[in-house]
Amino acid sequence: QSHHYGMMLGGANVVYLEAYGLNDCTICGAVTLGEIKSTLLDLRRAGKLDRVKMIALTNCTFDGIVYDVQRVMEECLAIKPDLVFLWDEAWFAFARFHPVLRSRTAMHCARKLRDLLQDPEYAAAYEEQLARDAENPPTDEELLNRRLRPDPAKARVRVYAAQSTHKTLTSLRQGSMIHVFDQDFDQKVAEPFHEAYMAHTSTSPNYQILASLDLGRRQVALEGMEMVARQVENAMQLRDAIDNHPLLAKYMACLRTSDMIPEEFRASHIGQPLRTGLRAMMRAWDSDEFVLDPSRITLSIGRTGYSGDDFKRDQLMDRHGVQINKTSRNTVLFMTNIGTTRSSVAFLVEVLVSIASELDEHLSEMSLSERSRFERKVQRLTSSTAPLPDFSGFHPAFRDHSGTFETPEGDVRRAFYLSYDDANCEYLLSEEIEEKLNAGNQVVSATFVTPYPPGFPVLVPGQVFSQQILTFIRDLDTKEIHGYSPEIGYRVYTDKAIEIAGAG
Repeated sequence: QSHHYGMMLGGANVVYLEAYGLNDCTICGAVTLGEIKSTLLDLRRAGKLDRVKMIALTNCTFDGIVYDVQRVMEECLAIKPDLVFLWDEAWFAFARFHPVLRSRTAMHCARKLRDLLQDPEYAAAYEEQLARDAENPPTDEELLNRRLRPDPAKARVRVYAAQSTHKTLTSLRQGSMIHVFDQDFDQKVAEPFHEAYMAHTSTSPNYQILASLDLGRRQVALEGMEMVARQVENAMQLRDAIDNHPLLAKYMACLRTSDMIPEEFRASHIGQPLRTGLRAMMRAWDSDEFVLDPSRITLSIGRTGYSGDDFKRDQLMDRHGVQINKTSRNTVLFMTNIGTTRSSVAFLVEVLVSIASELDEHLSEMSLSERSRFERKVQRLTSSTAPLPDFSGFHPAFRDHSGTFETPEGDVRRAFYLSYDDANCEYLLSEEIEEKLNAGNQVVSATFVTPYPPGFPVLVPGQVFSQQILTFIRDLDTKEIHGYSPEIGYRVYTDKAIEIAGAG
């Protein structure tokens, strides 16, 4: 969520890109390269490409979906050669210390891309491609369907990676790093970067956190490869233990790569590269648009009759002291790290077996009516629900109407600060919003609305409500929704405030 606030504070006009969704699990996937290229080409046709400054993407996602970082940057730089890339690697700092995982990290790919652009053979191949395109200029549709190559004479490699070191390596809480590979840093960025850093952080550093970061960095420099290899091995052992246990397999299943990443994004067509051997895994990581971080295990639990949130709170945390961070409607996410031991894996398996055994015993003693209720719960959790909502768009009052045609960017900062005047806002319940939508009126959010899970905003300031968003939130099995109060509803702009904002 910090990136959304960062965009707001930076005064950016934001274009939100659609990620593919896994609706059966209520999990948000990743943004496809086709979606990114299509948006850039649309902005170019609208005459706004010069205003595009940065692309921000999460690598890897909380659920473990990893981009082909180098290819994304190559193809985007072919359209806009001075783009800045911000890769959110909050949960991926450890990947630098594994020979396969490293190949899809921001800093590694930035170096490879710089070397590629300086290669004379690449420059010659690019000139040949340029000559062919001059004879037969490609359409936007053709550009979408082929691999694009950046101009080595124009492209600049400008890459930033934000890592929450404390999440996956050794550090005190809040220990984090910003990694920079920017060929224009000294010339264009150094001064405003340091000014921004001083403006938004304390000028009195926490030496304990800094010291822990130094220790963590030294630790992985000395033994990082061994530690991460053990982390991946423990994750594989956990998968095998769950899927090969007859009782656990009755109620639970570890989602495979083919469950998390649609076939069209897996050129290798390997359904389980994590279990097919290192060579198959390397082939998938070399060719597929998306791959799955092997240290994450998404466990499908719909057949237990528990929602992800109930399973986390009532079973794992309250009864067994197992802490996890991420759930969805019918899954829980386990992550191994450099501190995971074989005994902790064995303990988790023991806990899951205990839960499944109690459930099995309870089912055998149920009355017919109880059994019927249980089966209805399972049916609800294992059948498709309301799809993840698409971004419904900014209200015209917060849109930029320049250009040859309408484009989707919105002024989040203007929308955010408009809500600081209470007279501009009111609270509406879901039913009241639905009534207004059915009457043909628009309702505009005055704040970020973020349900946990899935943990990403479904509404941002200035965005219009849609029936799809209301249905999605209503169907979620969670009580924690930031930006929403069950008693008073959603904070939205009054019709008068929107009218004035549009006139201004």
